[in-house]
Amino acid sequence: MEAEAAAEDRKLEFSRPAVVLVCGSLVYYHCAYRESSLLSLIADVLIVLLCSLAILGMLFRQMNISVPVDPLEWQLSQDTANSIAACLANTVGAAESVLRVAATGHDKRLFLKVVAILYALSVLGRVTSAATLAYAGLCLFCVYIFARNSPLINKLSRRIPRRESTGGAQD
Repeated sequence: MEAEAAAEDRKLEFSRPAVVLVCGSLVYYHCAYRESSLLSLIADVLIVLLCSLAILGMLFRQMNISVPVDPLEWQLSQDTANSIAACLANTVGAAESVLRVAATGHDKRLFLKVVAILYALSVLGRVTSAATLAYAGLCLFCVYIFARNSPLINKLSRRIPRRESTGGAQD
């Protein structure tokens, strides 16, 4: 029974990045190749959803099938909304603290890292479009998720010895 649950979890962990990659590819196609705005993409998606739901509603009415729609299932819980807001606040706060430390000049290595990364992002932004960068980031994220959940990669990573780092000063 546990083996079936583990296999189901593994399938789910591989299907989520695949769905994200397909959706990202469609967004990239719409924004980069068709040169449409994000607003037109959202409008197109809502039109397709509305038409699909209308067709399903007419089909169910013809087949005399009643489908109760519970709008409470579509709402976010207060805990979920709070955790999303906390995650966003932590991310912005961490970025702000890194930039503050880099701007004071106390940590020259951090300052040089921030300047180098910002310059690289500036050059990358001049060379490619934002949609291409976002799509490349999405692809790299999905490859990372696939690799992290792959049994072969997990087996190989267990064989690699890891160095133990000590937090305190060495004698």
